[in-house]
Amino acid sequence: MKTRQFVSALATFILLLGAGIIINNPKAIALPKHNIMEDNQIYDTATFGMGCFWCTEAFFTELKGVKSVTVGYSGGKGKNPTYDDVVFGNTGYAEVAEIIYDPKLISFKDLLEVFWKVHDPTTLNRQGADRGIQYRSVIFYHNPEQEHLAKEYKIKLNNSGAFSKPIITQIEPFTAFYPAEKYHQNYYSDNKNAPYCTFVIKPKLNKFRKVFADKLKKNISEK
Repeated sequence: MKTRQFVSALATFILLLGAGIIINNPKAIALPKHNIMEDNQIYDTATFGMGCFWCTEAFFTELKGVKSVTVGYSGGKGKNPTYDDVVFGNTGYAEVAEIIYDPKLISFKDLLEVFWKVHDPTTLNRQGADRGIQYRSVIFYHNPEQEHLAKEYKIKLNNSGAFSKPIITQIEPFTAFYPAEKYHQNYYSDNKNAPYCTFVIKPKLNKFRKVFADKLKKNISEK
């Protein structure tokens, strides 16, 4: 059994009620898909898939201007998928992170920079030991501006030779997002001593903190 799937199955069995819980704010005002208004502040939404969503969440949560990160599933067929549905790659869903951010503090272009630097966008349906369409590199854009910026950035990276192989990241319109099960939320924060967190996420996170030190929330590097 793949390391990722084994750890996930084990975590499902042993995790207790202390896992992260998604809380919906009753004061939120309904706006177009990419906008959320809360306490008179408008936030934008970015949806990225780049392999294991535990890693994705750990990175983007630490960025200054990011209000929240929720992991889940996008880009597949059928409604209300579960992890058990997605993990075998039969639904077309990708593991993604829905990132709610303040565009006054961090731009979508900044998020794209992080996206392309913290995973390998040249491997088809694979990140490290994790293989399958559910681990594909993908950007689900929420508006024409996001689409334009993502496609433009991808072209420039390919033309620059930044990667030894062509970038195969998919850029698709956002259609729906389904939050993952509660035990997947805040996974690294709540399970830092778990094998996958210790041996896979932590080394990547340490490198991320060095590269993006100027974009991190205050004192985040000390955690």
